[in-house]
Amino acid sequence: MADPKDQEDHDTTADGAEDSNHDPHFEPIVSLPEQDVKTLEEDEEELFKMRAKLYRFASENDPPEWKERGTGDVKLLKHKEKGTIRLLMRRDRTLKICANHHIIPMMELKPNAGSDRAWVWNTLADYADECPKPELLAIRFLNAESKYLFIQSNILTALFPIFATGNTDSANKVAEKLEELSVKDKTSEEKKEEEKKETKKDEKVVVKDEKN
Repeated sequence: MADPKDQEDHDTTADGAEDSNHDPHFEPIVSLPEQDVKTLEEDEEELFKMRAKLYRFASENDPPEWKERGTGDVKLLKHKEKGTIRLLMRRDRTLKICANHHIIPMMELKPNAGSDRAWVWNTLADYADECPKPELLAIRFLNAESKYLFIQSNILTALFPIFATGNTDSANKVAEKLEELSVKDKTSEEKKEEEKKETKKDEKVVVKDEKN
């Protein structure tokens, strides 16, 4: 006769095996339809996008100081109908907005003292915190070249005046850097054209050899 204890252990093991293989499926009580999430960027054209770090000058602190506001992609967006351009920046991961304001001619872009990778400017109404308020902002890029790419666009330089206070030394430096970037771009395009020509020559040689 089987030991009741052994039988009980066997039943418990069997029940455990059944429980581990049991995979119940429950239909949701309420079915929620999928919804498209709007970014409010649908009516805008992206003119510029680059990773950077943003700071705001906390004048309310004692003493006043620069405080980091976020790291992420800074964008320049042009409205397809209105033609207005705004600067938008979202923090990594959370995608929370840390800068959101229109670029207007009275805004002045200045170099940040002590850094060859940063720009500083004032905005009268930044909407990062929903309620518009004036801010003194600074943005720092990965390297000096990225800093100058930020103002390389003719549209940007037209709407975002540089050194309106007459700092000619700095203005000349920016002009030189932009000229360097322009030369680099031109050289790059020339290299591409040369590569295309070489490729065509190689293709002609191959075709000629095949015919022979």
